[in-house]
Amino acid sequence: MQIKFISNSGQVSEIIFLILSNKNALKKIGLGDNLLLDVLKALENKGFGFNKDEIIEINNIKDKKVKSVFIYGLGNKIQKLSSIDFEKIGGKITQLTKSKRKKNVDILVDEKIRKNEELLRLGYGCILGSYRFDKYKTKNLIKSVPPALTIQSSSPTKLNKEFKRYNAIAEGVFFTRDLVNEPSNILFPKEYSKRISKLKKYGLKIEVFGETKMKALKMESLLGVGRGSQHESQLVIMRWDGDRRKKAKPVCFVGKGVCFDSGGISIKPSNKMEEMIGDMGGSAAVVGTMLSLAKRKSKVNAVGVVGLVENMPDGKAQKPGDIVKSMSGQTIEIQNTDAEGRLVLADALWYTQKRFKPDVMIDLATLTGAMVISLGNLISGLFSNDDELSNKLIKAGEISGDQVWRFPINESYNKLINSKFADMKNIGMGGAGSITAAQFLQRFVNDTSWAHIDIAGTATGMPKSSTNTSWASGFGVHLLDTFVNKFYEK
Repeated sequence: MQIKFISNSGQVSEIIFLILSNKNALKKIGLGDNLLLDVLKALENKGFGFNKDEIIEINNIKDKKVKSVFIYGLGNKIQKLSSIDFEKIGGKITQLTKSKRKKNVDILVDEKIRKNEELLRLGYGCILGSYRFDKYKTKNLIKSVPPALTIQSSSPTKLNKEFKRYNAIAEGVFFTRDLVNEPSNILFPKEYSKRISKLKKYGLKIEVFGETKMKALKMESLLGVGRGSQHESQLVIMRWDGDRRKKAKPVCFVGKGVCFDSGGISIKPSNKMEEMIGDMGGSAAVVGTMLSLAKRKSKVNAVGVVGLVENMPDGKAQKPGDIVKSMSGQTIEIQNTDAEGRLVLADALWYTQKRFKPDVMIDLATLTGAMVISLGNLISGLFSNDDELSNKLIKAGEISGDQVWRFPINESYNKLINSKFADMKNIGMGGAGSITAAQFLQRFVNDTSWAHIDIAGTATGMPKSSTNTSWASGFGVHLLDTFVNKFYEK
Protein backbone atom coordinates (compact mmCIF):
# COMPACT_ATOMS: atom_id res chain seq x y z
CA MET A 1 0.00 0.00 0.00
CA GLN A 2 1.21 3.50 -0.85
CA ILE A 3 0.61 6.38 1.55
CA LYS A 4 1.44 9.91 0.45
CA PHE A 5 0.86 13.26 2.12
CA ILE A 6 -0.07 16.08 -0.24
CA SER A 7 -1.24 19.69 -0.11
CA ASN A 8 -4.77 20.48 -1.26
CA SER A 9 -4.35 20.66 -5.03
CA GLY A 10 -8.04 20.81 -5.83
CA GLN A 11 -7.85 17.55 -7.75
CA VAL A 12 -9.99 14.64 -6.61
CA SER A 13 -9.69 10.86 -6.79
CA GLU A 14 -12.27 8.13 -7.30
CA ILE A 15 -12.89 7.90 -3.57
CA ILE A 16 -12.92 10.79 -1.11
CA PHE A 17 -12.83 10.03 2.61
CA LEU A 18 -13.72 12.92 4.92
CA ILE A 19 -12.98 12.79 8.65
CA LEU A 20 -15.09 15.48 10.30
CA SER A 21 -16.59 16.65 13.58
CA ASN A 22 -19.52 18.72 12.20
CA LYS A 23 -21.09 20.37 9.15
CA ASN A 24 -19.08 23.57 9.55
CA ALA A 25 -15.87 21.55 9.32
CA LEU A 26 -17.18 20.04 6.10
CA LYS A 27 -17.63 23.50 4.58
CA LYS A 28 -14.03 24.41 5.43
CA ILE A 29 -12.36 21.21 4.26
CA GLY A 30 -11.70 22.29 0.68
CA LEU A 31 -14.20 20.47 -1.52
CA GLY A 32 -15.21 22.17 -4.75
CA ASP A 33 -18.52 24.05 -4.67
CA ASN A 34 -20.47 21.55 -6.77
CA LEU A 35 -19.17 18.53 -4.88
CA LEU A 36 -19.86 20.24 -1.55
CA LEU A 37 -23.49 20.88 -2.58
CA ASP A 38 -23.93 17.20 -3.52
CA VAL A 39 -22.54 16.09 -0.17
CA LEU A 40 -24.62 18.56 1.88
CA LYS A 41 -27.79 17.49 0.10
CA ALA A 42 -27.07 13.81 0.74
CA LEU A 43 -26.41 14.47 4.43
CA GLU A 44 -29.75 16.24 4.81
CA ASN A 45 -31.59 13.38 3.14
CA LYS A 46 -29.94 10.69 5.25
CA GLY A 47 -29.89 12.50 8.59
CA PHE A 48 -26.16 12.15 9.21
CA GLY A 49 -25.19 13.60 12.61
CA PHE A 50 -21.34 13.44 12.66
CA ASN A 51 -21.51 11.27 15.79
CA LYS A 52 -18.36 9.42 16.84
CA ASP A 53 -17.65 6.46 14.55
CA GLU A 54 -20.75 7.21 12.44
CA ILE A 55 -20.04 6.48 8.77
CA ILE A 56 -21.94 7.35 5.64
CA GLU A 57 -21.22 6.58 2.00
CA ILE A 58 -22.54 8.90 -0.71
CA ASN A 59 -22.65 7.55 -4.25
CA ASN A 60 -24.93 9.89 -6.23
CA ILE A 61 -22.20 12.36 -7.19
CA LYS A 62 -22.64 14.53 -10.28
CA ASP A 63 -18.87 14.77 -10.80
CA LYS A 64 -18.22 11.58 -12.75
CA LYS A 65 -14.59 11.47 -11.58
CA VAL A 66 -15.80 10.81 -8.04
CA LYS A 67 -17.43 7.43 -7.45
CA SER A 68 -17.92 7.60 -3.69
CA VAL A 69 -17.61 10.01 -0.80
CA PHE A 70 -17.29 8.57 2.70
CA ILE A 71 -17.74 10.70 5.80
CA TYR A 72 -16.45 9.49 9.15
CA GLY A 73 -17.89 11.26 12.19
CA LEU A 74 -15.66 12.28 15.08
CA GLY A 75 -18.32 13.53 17.50
CA ASN A 76 -18.13 16.63 19.69
CA LYS A 77 -15.30 15.48 21.98
CA ILE A 78 -12.60 15.73 19.37
CA GLN A 79 -9.97 16.93 21.87
CA LYS A 80 -10.13 13.58 23.67
CA LEU A 81 -9.16 11.55 20.61
CA SER A 82 -5.66 10.07 20.83
CA SER A 83 -3.12 9.22 18.15
CA ILE A 84 -4.09 5.57 18.62
CA ASP A 85 -7.72 6.50 17.87
CA PHE A 86 -6.60 7.92 14.53
CA GLU A 87 -4.61 4.78 13.86
CA LYS A 88 -7.81 2.78 14.28
CA ILE A 89 -9.68 5.18 11.98
CA GLY A 90 -6.97 4.59 9.37
CA GLY A 91 -7.59 0.87 9.60
CA LYS A 92 -11.32 1.41 9.08
CA ILE A 93 -10.62 3.50 5.98
CA THR A 94 -8.64 0.63 4.48
CA GLN A 95 -11.25 -1.96 5.38
CA LEU A 96 -14.03 0.08 3.78
CA THR A 97 -12.16 0.99 0.61
CA LYS A 98 -10.49 -2.40 0.20
CA SER A 99 -13.81 -4.21 0.25
CA LYS A 100 -14.94 -2.07 -2.69
CA ARG A 101 -11.73 -2.77 -4.61
CA LYS A 102 -11.00 0.88 -5.21
CA LYS A 103 -7.50 2.05 -6.06
CA ASN A 104 -7.25 5.78 -5.36
CA VAL A 105 -8.45 7.40 -2.17
CA ASP A 106 -8.10 11.02 -1.03
CA ILE A 107 -8.37 11.56 2.73
CA LEU A 108 -9.31 15.02 3.96
CA VAL A 109 -9.25 15.70 7.68
CA ASP A 110 -11.01 18.22 9.93
CA GLU A 111 -8.67 21.20 10.40
CA LYS A 112 -9.01 20.84 14.19
CA ILE A 113 -7.04 17.61 14.14
CA ARG A 114 -4.32 18.24 11.62
CA LYS A 115 -1.50 17.66 14.07
CA ASN A 116 1.39 15.84 12.46
CA GLU A 117 1.37 12.87 14.84
CA GLU A 118 -2.35 12.32 14.33
CA LEU A 119 -1.95 12.31 10.55
CA LEU A 120 1.07 10.02 10.72
CA ARG A 121 -0.84 7.52 12.85
CA LEU A 122 -3.82 7.79 10.52
CA GLY A 123 -1.60 6.74 7.61
CA TYR A 124 0.05 4.02 9.68
CA GLY A 125 -3.35 2.59 10.57
CA CYS A 126 -4.28 2.54 6.89
CA ILE A 127 -1.27 0.33 6.17
CA LEU A 128 -1.87 -1.99 9.14
CA GLY A 129 -5.43 -2.56 8.00
CA SER A 130 -4.24 -3.91 4.65
CA TYR A 131 -2.56 -7.05 6.08
CA ARG A 132 -3.69 -10.47 4.87
CA PHE A 133 -2.36 -14.00 5.35
CA ASP A 134 -4.11 -16.19 2.80
CA LYS A 135 -1.17 -17.73 0.95
CA TYR A 136 -2.39 -21.27 1.63
CA LYS A 137 -6.00 -20.71 0.51
CA THR A 138 -6.89 -21.94 -2.97
CA LYS A 139 -10.60 -21.10 -3.12
CA ASN A 140 -12.93 -18.16 -2.50
CA LEU A 141 -10.14 -15.61 -2.53
CA ILE A 142 -11.11 -11.94 -2.54
CA LYS A 143 -8.73 -10.43 -5.05
CA SER A 144 -8.78 -6.85 -3.85
CA VAL A 145 -5.82 -4.57 -4.30
CA PRO A 146 -5.00 -2.40 -1.28
CA PRO A 147 -5.67 1.18 -2.31
CA ALA A 148 -3.18 3.97 -2.82
CA LEU A 149 -4.04 6.66 -0.29
CA THR A 150 -3.25 10.36 -0.19
CA ILE A 151 -3.73 12.38 2.99
CA GLN A 152 -4.01 16.13 2.64
CA SER A 153 -1.79 18.18 4.92
CA SER A 154 -0.36 21.68 5.26
CA SER A 155 3.16 20.26 5.66
CA PRO A 156 3.35 17.29 3.25
CA THR A 157 7.13 17.34 2.73
CA LYS A 158 7.81 17.04 6.45
CA LEU A 159 5.21 14.32 6.91
CA ASN A 160 6.38 12.25 3.95
CA LYS A 161 9.87 12.27 5.47
CA GLU A 162 8.65 11.34 8.95
CA PHE A 163 6.33 8.66 7.60
CA LYS A 164 9.30 6.59 6.43
CA ARG A 165 9.65 5.44 10.03
CA TYR A 166 6.03 4.25 10.15
CA ASN A 167 6.44 2.47 6.84
CA ALA A 168 9.42 0.62 8.34
CA ILE A 169 7.49 -0.27 11.50
CA ALA A 170 4.63 -1.62 9.40
CA GLU A 171 7.06 -3.78 7.42
CA GLY A 172 8.43 -5.14 10.69
CA VAL A 173 4.93 -5.83 12.03
CA PHE A 174 3.90 -7.60 8.82
CA PHE A 175 7.08 -9.71 8.78
CA THR A 176 6.40 -10.68 12.40
CA ARG A 177 2.79 -11.59 11.63
CA ASP A 178 3.88 -13.67 8.66
CA LEU A 179 6.38 -15.62 10.77
CA VAL A 180 3.89 -16.33 13.56
CA ASN A 181 1.12 -17.31 11.14
CA GLU A 182 3.31 -19.85 9.31
CA PRO A 183 2.66 -23.53 10.15
CA SER A 184 5.50 -25.40 11.82
CA ASN A 185 5.92 -27.91 9.00
CA ILE A 186 6.97 -24.90 6.91
CA LEU A 187 8.72 -22.74 9.52
CA PHE A 188 11.00 -25.10 11.46
CA PRO A 189 14.25 -23.78 13.01
CA LYS A 190 16.52 -24.05 9.96
CA GLU A 191 13.94 -22.56 7.61
CA TYR A 192 13.39 -19.78 10.14
CA SER A 193 17.11 -19.00 10.28
CA LYS A 194 17.25 -18.95 6.46
CA ARG A 195 14.48 -16.36 6.34
CA ILE A 196 16.30 -14.23 8.87
CA SER A 197 19.53 -14.54 6.88
CA LYS A 198 17.80 -13.02 3.85
CA LEU A 199 17.51 -9.77 5.81
CA LYS A 200 21.22 -9.15 5.25
CA LYS A 201 20.24 -7.18 2.15
CA TYR A 202 18.94 -4.43 4.43
CA GLY A 203 22.29 -4.01 6.16
CA LEU A 204 21.86 -6.38 9.09
CA LYS A 205 24.86 -8.49 10.08
CA ILE A 206 23.66 -12.01 10.74
CA GLU A 207 25.28 -15.08 12.30
CA VAL A 208 23.67 -18.50 12.58
CA PHE A 209 24.85 -21.06 15.13
CA GLY A 210 23.94 -24.71 14.68
CA GLU A 211 24.03 -27.38 17.37
CA THR A 212 27.76 -28.04 17.01
CA LYS A 213 28.59 -24.41 17.75
CA MET A 214 26.12 -24.29 20.64
CA LYS A 215 27.58 -27.45 22.14
CA ALA A 216 30.99 -25.81 22.04
CA LEU A 217 29.50 -22.85 23.91
CA LYS A 218 27.95 -25.26 26.46
CA MET A 219 24.38 -24.16 25.78
CA GLU A 220 22.91 -27.35 27.22
CA SER A 221 19.83 -25.60 28.57
CA LEU A 222 18.74 -24.48 25.09
CA LEU A 223 19.87 -27.66 23.35
CA GLY A 224 17.99 -29.89 25.79
CA VAL A 225 14.66 -28.48 24.59
CA GLY A 226 15.22 -29.59 21.00
CA ARG A 227 16.56 -33.08 21.70
CA GLY A 228 13.28 -34.77 20.78
CA SER A 229 12.92 -33.03 17.43
CA GLN A 230 14.15 -34.10 14.01
CA HIS A 231 14.90 -30.42 13.31
CA GLU A 232 18.23 -28.99 14.41
CA SER A 233 18.09 -26.11 16.89
CA GLN A 234 19.51 -22.74 15.90
CA LEU A 235 20.72 -19.55 17.53
CA VAL A 236 20.60 -16.47 15.29
CA ILE A 237 22.36 -13.18 16.04
CA MET A 238 21.32 -10.01 14.19
CA ARG A 239 23.30 -6.78 14.48
CA TRP A 240 22.49 -3.28 13.34
CA ASP A 241 25.31 -0.75 13.77
CA GLY A 242 23.61 2.60 13.34
CA ASP A 243 25.54 4.58 15.96
CA ARG A 244 29.16 5.04 14.92
CA ARG A 245 30.36 6.28 18.30
CA LYS A 246 32.94 3.85 19.64
CA LYS A 247 31.57 3.85 23.19
CA ALA A 248 27.91 3.42 22.23
CA LYS A 249 26.70 0.23 23.90
CA PRO A 250 24.03 -1.70 22.02
CA VAL A 251 20.40 -2.16 22.91
CA CYS A 252 19.85 -5.92 22.92
CA PHE A 253 16.63 -7.80 22.22
CA VAL A 254 16.32 -11.52 22.95
CA GLY A 255 13.46 -13.71 21.76
CA LYS A 256 12.04 -17.14 22.49
CA GLY A 257 11.57 -19.07 19.24
CA VAL A 258 9.85 -22.39 19.92
CA CYS A 259 8.61 -23.15 16.39
CA PHE A 260 6.23 -25.76 17.74
CA ASP A 261 5.61 -26.64 21.36
CA SER A 262 3.98 -30.01 21.97
CA GLY A 263 5.02 -29.77 25.61
CA GLY A 264 7.55 -32.55 25.08
CA ILE A 265 7.25 -35.53 27.42
CA SER A 266 5.02 -33.36 29.64
CA ILE A 267 2.72 -33.25 26.64
CA LYS A 268 0.01 -30.63 26.26
CA PRO A 269 -3.71 -31.43 25.91
CA SER A 270 -4.82 -31.78 22.30
CA ASN A 271 -7.29 -28.90 22.56
CA LYS A 272 -5.77 -25.90 20.75
CA MET A 273 -2.37 -27.56 20.46
CA GLU A 274 -2.36 -26.35 16.85
CA GLU A 275 -1.94 -22.81 18.21
CA MET A 276 1.51 -23.76 19.46
CA ILE A 277 2.88 -22.81 16.06
CA GLY A 278 2.79 -19.32 17.59
CA ASP A 279 5.12 -20.14 20.48
CA MET A 280 7.89 -18.35 18.62
CA GLY A 281 6.09 -14.99 18.82
CA GLY A 282 8.80 -13.41 20.97
CA SER A 283 11.52 -14.23 18.48
CA ALA A 284 9.35 -13.00 15.61
CA ALA A 285 8.87 -9.65 17.36
CA VAL A 286 12.64 -9.34 17.79
CA VAL A 287 13.22 -10.13 14.11
CA GLY A 288 10.52 -7.67 13.06
CA THR A 289 12.04 -4.97 15.25
CA MET A 290 15.51 -5.48 13.81
CA LEU A 291 14.04 -5.29 10.29
CA SER A 292 12.25 -2.06 11.17
CA LEU A 293 15.42 -0.47 12.57
CA ALA A 294 17.41 -1.48 9.50
CA LYS A 295 14.77 -0.34 7.01
CA ARG A 296 14.64 3.13 8.52
CA LYS A 297 18.40 3.26 9.14
CA SER A 298 18.02 3.87 12.85
CA LYS A 299 20.80 5.79 14.61
CA VAL A 300 21.27 3.11 17.25
CA ASN A 301 23.42 0.06 17.80
CA ALA A 302 21.04 -2.84 18.26
CA VAL A 303 21.43 -6.60 18.62
CA GLY A 304 18.73 -9.23 18.25
CA VAL A 305 19.33 -12.79 19.49
CA VAL A 306 16.76 -15.54 18.97
CA GLY A 307 16.88 -19.17 20.09
CA LEU A 308 15.00 -21.39 17.63
CA VAL A 309 13.94 -24.88 18.70
CA GLU A 310 11.11 -27.40 18.41
CA ASN A 311 9.84 -29.11 21.58
CA MET A 312 8.75 -32.67 20.74
CA PRO A 313 8.40 -36.03 22.58
CA ASP A 314 10.80 -38.74 21.40
CA GLY A 315 13.13 -41.41 22.74
CA LYS A 316 15.88 -38.79 22.82
CA ALA A 317 13.71 -36.09 24.35
CA GLN A 318 14.43 -34.36 27.63
CA LYS A 319 12.52 -35.90 30.57
CA PRO A 320 11.10 -34.68 33.87
CA GLY A 321 13.79 -35.26 36.49
CA ASP A 322 16.70 -34.56 34.13
CA ILE A 323 19.37 -32.10 35.24
CA VAL A 324 21.14 -29.90 32.69
CA LYS A 325 23.98 -27.41 32.98
CA SER A 326 23.40 -24.03 31.34
CA MET A 327 26.01 -21.89 29.60
CA SER A 328 26.28 -19.87 32.82
CA GLY A 329 27.44 -23.00 34.69
CA GLN A 330 24.26 -23.09 36.78
CA THR A 331 22.39 -26.39 36.89
CA ILE A 332 18.66 -26.80 36.27
CA GLU A 333 16.34 -29.60 37.34
CA ILE A 334 13.72 -30.20 34.66
CA GLN A 335 10.45 -30.80 36.50
CA ASN A 336 8.23 -30.07 33.51
CA THR A 337 9.35 -30.22 29.87
CA ASP A 338 6.51 -27.87 28.93
CA ALA A 339 8.28 -25.06 30.78
CA GLU A 340 10.82 -24.98 27.95
CA GLY A 341 10.86 -21.36 26.79
CA ARG A 342 12.77 -20.20 29.85
CA LEU A 343 15.40 -22.87 29.16
CA VAL A 344 15.93 -21.43 25.68
CA LEU A 345 16.13 -17.89 27.02
CA ALA A 346 18.51 -18.82 29.84
CA ASP A 347 21.38 -19.52 27.44
CA ALA A 348 20.37 -16.80 24.97
CA LEU A 349 20.34 -14.13 27.70
CA TRP A 350 23.64 -15.28 29.16
CA TYR A 351 25.32 -15.33 25.76
CA THR A 352 23.97 -11.89 24.85
CA GLN A 353 25.13 -10.11 27.98
CA LYS A 354 28.55 -11.79 27.96
CA ARG A 355 29.33 -11.05 24.32
CA PHE A 356 27.69 -7.67 23.74
CA LYS A 357 27.70 -6.02 27.20
CA PRO A 358 24.47 -4.17 26.40
CA ASP A 359 23.21 -0.87 27.70
CA VAL A 360 19.87 -2.62 28.23
CA MET A 361 18.66 -6.13 27.45
CA ILE A 362 14.98 -6.82 26.76
CA ASP A 363 13.55 -10.27 26.14
CA LEU A 364 10.16 -11.13 24.67
CA ALA A 365 8.49 -14.50 25.00
CA THR A 366 5.15 -16.26 24.85
CA LEU A 367 6.29 -17.65 28.17
CA THR A 368 3.39 -18.55 30.44
CA GLY A 369 -0.28 -19.43 30.27
CA ALA A 370 -0.53 -17.74 33.65
CA MET A 371 -0.02 -14.39 31.91
CA VAL A 372 -3.15 -14.98 29.83
CA ILE A 373 -5.06 -15.62 33.07
CA SER A 374 -3.67 -12.38 34.55
CA LEU A 375 -4.02 -9.93 31.67
CA GLY A 376 -5.95 -11.71 28.94
CA ASN A 377 -5.22 -10.79 25.34
CA LEU A 378 -4.91 -7.02 25.65
CA ILE A 379 -1.79 -6.12 27.64
CA SER A 380 1.59 -7.83 28.11
CA GLY A 381 3.30 -8.50 31.42
CA LEU A 382 6.51 -6.60 32.23
CA PHE A 383 9.20 -7.68 34.69
CA SER A 384 12.44 -5.82 35.29
CA ASN A 385 15.40 -5.28 37.59
CA ASP A 386 15.48 -1.58 36.64
CA ASP A 387 12.78 0.97 37.50
CA GLU A 388 13.95 3.47 34.90
CA LEU A 389 13.90 0.88 32.13
CA SER A 390 10.42 -0.24 33.22
CA ASN A 391 9.09 3.31 33.13
CA LYS A 392 10.53 3.85 29.66
CA LEU A 393 8.90 0.68 28.35
CA ILE A 394 5.57 1.61 29.92
CA LYS A 395 5.80 5.03 28.24
CA ALA A 396 6.71 3.43 24.90
CA GLY A 397 3.69 1.16 25.31
CA GLU A 398 1.37 4.10 25.89
CA ILE A 399 2.66 5.83 22.76
CA SER A 400 2.68 2.78 20.50
CA GLY A 401 -0.45 1.05 21.74
CA ASP A 402 1.55 -2.10 22.60
CA GLN A 403 0.79 -1.74 26.29
CA VAL A 404 2.69 -3.40 29.15
CA TRP A 405 1.90 -3.75 32.86
CA ARG A 406 4.61 -4.26 35.45
CA PHE A 407 4.62 -7.27 37.79
CA PRO A 408 6.83 -7.78 40.87
CA ILE A 409 9.98 -9.84 41.15
CA ASN A 410 11.74 -10.26 44.51
CA GLU A 411 13.57 -12.75 46.70
CA SER A 412 10.39 -14.24 48.16
CA TYR A 413 9.32 -15.42 44.71
CA ASN A 414 12.88 -16.33 43.78
CA LYS A 415 13.02 -18.94 46.55
CA LEU A 416 10.11 -20.80 44.96
CA ILE A 417 12.33 -22.14 42.18
CA ASN A 418 15.08 -23.54 44.41
CA SER A 419 15.71 -27.25 43.78
CA LYS A 420 16.74 -30.04 46.14
CA PHE A 421 19.05 -31.53 43.51
CA ALA A 422 20.27 -28.63 41.35
CA ASP A 423 20.77 -24.87 41.52
CA MET A 424 17.18 -24.33 40.46
CA LYS A 425 14.15 -26.03 38.94
CA ASN A 426 12.29 -24.86 35.87
CA ILE A 427 8.85 -24.43 37.47
CA GLY A 428 7.55 -22.98 40.73
CA MET A 429 5.15 -24.40 43.27
CA GLY A 430 1.77 -23.67 41.68
CA GLY A 431 0.68 -20.03 41.83
CA ALA A 432 2.40 -16.92 40.45
CA GLY A 433 3.59 -18.84 37.40
CA SER A 434 4.48 -15.77 35.34
CA ILE A 435 6.47 -14.30 38.22
CA THR A 436 8.44 -17.46 38.98
CA ALA A 437 9.23 -17.78 35.27
CA ALA A 438 10.62 -14.25 35.31
CA GLN A 439 12.58 -15.06 38.49
CA PHE A 440 14.10 -18.00 36.64
CA LEU A 441 15.24 -15.72 33.81
CA GLN A 442 16.69 -13.18 36.23
CA ARG A 443 19.11 -15.81 37.50
CA PHE A 444 20.80 -15.61 34.09
CA VAL A 445 21.18 -11.83 34.19
CA ASN A 446 24.11 -10.28 36.03
CA ASP A 447 24.42 -6.51 36.41
CA THR A 448 22.75 -5.69 33.11
CA SER A 449 19.66 -3.48 32.98
CA TRP A 450 17.08 -6.07 31.93
CA ALA A 451 13.38 -6.40 31.22
CA HIS A 452 11.28 -9.44 30.39
CA ILE A 453 8.00 -9.02 28.49
CA ASP A 454 5.60 -11.97 28.57
CA ILE A 455 3.50 -11.76 25.39
CA ALA A 456 1.68 -15.07 25.82
CA GLY A 457 -1.70 -13.35 25.53
CA THR A 458 -0.82 -10.67 22.98
CA ALA A 459 1.34 -12.33 20.31
CA THR A 460 -1.77 -14.15 19.09
CA GLY A 461 -5.46 -14.08 19.86
CA MET A 462 -5.86 -10.35 20.40
CA PRO A 463 -9.40 -9.11 19.65
CA LYS A 464 -9.92 -8.43 15.95
CA SER A 465 -9.69 -4.75 15.07
CA SER A 466 -9.58 -2.45 12.07
CA THR A 467 -5.78 -2.56 12.14
CA ASN A 468 -5.48 -6.31 12.59
CA THR A 469 -7.81 -9.04 11.40
CA SER A 470 -4.98 -11.59 11.65
CA TRP A 471 -4.49 -14.29 14.30
CA ALA A 472 -0.92 -13.04 14.82
CA SER A 473 -0.78 -9.45 16.05
CA GLY A 474 2.85 -8.41 15.53
CA PHE A 475 2.86 -7.18 19.14
CA GLY A 476 6.21 -5.82 20.30
CA VAL A 477 7.60 -4.34 17.10
CA HIS A 478 6.03 -0.90 17.50
CA LEU A 479 6.76 -1.02 21.24
CA LEU A 480 10.48 -1.67 20.82
CA ASP A 481 10.86 0.69 17.87
CA THR A 482 9.22 3.45 19.92
CA PHE A 483 11.48 2.64 22.87
CA VAL A 484 14.54 3.06 20.64
CA ASN A 485 13.20 6.16 18.91
CA LYS A 486 12.21 7.99 22.08
CA PHE A 487 15.12 7.09 24.34
CA TYR A 488 18.08 6.41 22.04
CA GLU A 489 17.58 8.61 18.98
CA LYS A 490 16.63 11.98 20.45
